[in-house]
Amino acid sequence: MRQLGVIDAAFINLENPTVPQQIGGLGIYDPSTAPGKFVRFKDVLANFEQRLANLPIFRTRLVEVPLGLDRPYWVLDPHFDVEFHIRHIALPKPGDWRQLCIQVARLHSRPLDMSRPLWEAYIIEGLDNIPNLPPGCFAVYTKIHHSLVDGAGGQSFMAAIHDLEPVPSHSGESHEPPARFADVQPSDVRLLGQTLMKAGPRLWSYTKGMAKIVGGVGSMAKRMLSEELPPLQITAPKSRFDQPVGHNRVFEAREFLLSEFKELKNAAGMTINDIAVGVVAGAMRKYLMAHNELPAESLCASMPVNMRSRVGETGDNNQVGAMSAMLHTDIEDPIERLQAIKKSLDDAKAYIDTPLTNIVSLPGAIPPAIAKPLTRMYVRNKLTRHMPMGQATVITNVPGPPFDLYCAGARMVSYYPLGLINPGLGLFHAVFSCGGKIAISVLGDRDQMPDPEFYRACLDAAYEELRAALLGRNAQAVGSRRKQRVTKAVKARATAARTQAVAARAKAGATRAKGATIRAKAAKAAKSSARTVTARAKTKTAPAAKAGAKSVPAPRSGGRRVRAAAATAATAATAAPEAANAS
Repeated sequence: MRQLGVIDAAFINLENPTVPQQIGGLGIYDPSTAPGKFVRFKDVLANFEQRLANLPIFRTRLVEVPLGLDRPYWVLDPHFDVEFHIRHIALPKPGDWRQLCIQVARLHSRPLDMSRPLWEAYIIEGLDNIPNLPPGCFAVYTKIHHSLVDGAGGQSFMAAIHDLEPVPSHSGESHEPPARFADVQPSDVRLLGQTLMKAGPRLWSYTKGMAKIVGGVGSMAKRMLSEELPPLQITAPKSRFDQPVGHNRVFEAREFLLSEFKELKNAAGMTINDIAVGVVAGAMRKYLMAHNELPAESLCASMPVNMRSRVGETGDNNQVGAMSAMLHTDIEDPIERLQAIKKSLDDAKAYIDTPLTNIVSLPGAIPPAIAKPLTRMYVRNKLTRHMPMGQATVITNVPGPPFDLYCAGARMVSYYPLGLINPGLGLFHAVFSCGGKIAISVLGDRDQMPDPEFYRACLDAAYEELRAALLGRNAQAVGSRRKQRVTKAVKARATAARTQAVAARAKAGATRAKGATIRAKAAKAAKSSARTVTARAKTKTAPAAKAGAKSVPAPRSGGRRVRAAAATAATAATAAPEAANAS
């Protein structure tokens, strides 16, 4: 039995049905390299089961401390069943890329069963109409709770379930973990007892931690005042992507040749990460421009930082921090934008050793009894709308192995990581390089990005624009056809968005005009009705006046008719705008 670390517990405390705290990956495999050029489901199942014996963390489940007084524990599950965690499905015909993306987005939006080991895998067949794939390919989608692994730690899981050759030389012996006390379900009494025993040391640890944070903040403030540190990059305009999110997700991805990215980074004198961020910034600029929503100021992005090299290996599954950097989406020229992004990234790295980087661990430092209700309140009341800071996306870069990987003998031809969506951040970009390719995966909230295929076209357009700017005519000649196709799609989408906006304004104007006309007619009818009733009343009282009779007031029924007519006219005038809107 092992207690979760502070950052691991943070993702458990942030777990919510609307924003499940899980990451994932989609690998596509070519079975032609397997023995017999065919892979059966039971082969993949046996491959997983054999390798998970070396990863006991994936055979453990979560055990909560009663009353949420302390961080939970990992306990080896004696009832672990690999067949529950690995499922076999197929795409419907025709089995194209769009259907695969929809299926993956649907699977990624579903929360994990928190009473079992926190991961699932899906073997997906029927990839029959995806371009540039060998025939018979299948996909493996994995979903893992973030408390188990971070982006860099996920690579150890990826390496554990893959081989370096189609037919590995190791034997197929089972490596079941030895029986031990941690396999037994700990009682509530034991968990509460351990919590009470740790109360004193835990309080001392919190006190030292708070003192360290206060000292770090003070040191950071002094460095900022002396201009040793650059200005913080935390103020940015709001956009559609930092609004409260819903339950549904969209997934899209775009692959590029790694050699082409290296050409761009060499031409610019930068890193591959700088180029990838530049492509994402260009795509977001084009997407928001097409929807007439591009802010006049630069958008900001959050970027996870691997802290293993700085803090060393610890018992935590997650060793991750975060930094913020401007994307300079307000700059039109791609070269100037890329240079500004490079400077923003360099400035952001200056804060890696400050307390700001460790802000992601804050939810884990609070007992679950407090943190979980706060999370539910934050999500339920959509408090993101009231946050002053705006972050438009998360961008993470995870380098993969430079060699081929095999699953049950099938070679992995593509891999796309999936991140997680936060309550007020509905767009996540993951960059992954492997096997001579570099992929940019996009996970988004479906309400905020209802057209992910158009965003993929924006990624294409941003890449071609940057390539043409850095490499000149040669790049234009190489990608001319693709650029024309992508540019045409972007322009068509922008034209459609403008046409819809004009039509909406015209319809609104017509509705207002129609409502005004109906109200005027109703008022005119009311006046005419009132005059008619008054005239009838005078006509009935005239004979009595001529005969010398006493003056008799107008019949009460006439007064009722006048009041009734006025009420009818008022009702018609009130209903006129509703009728106009309904029409």
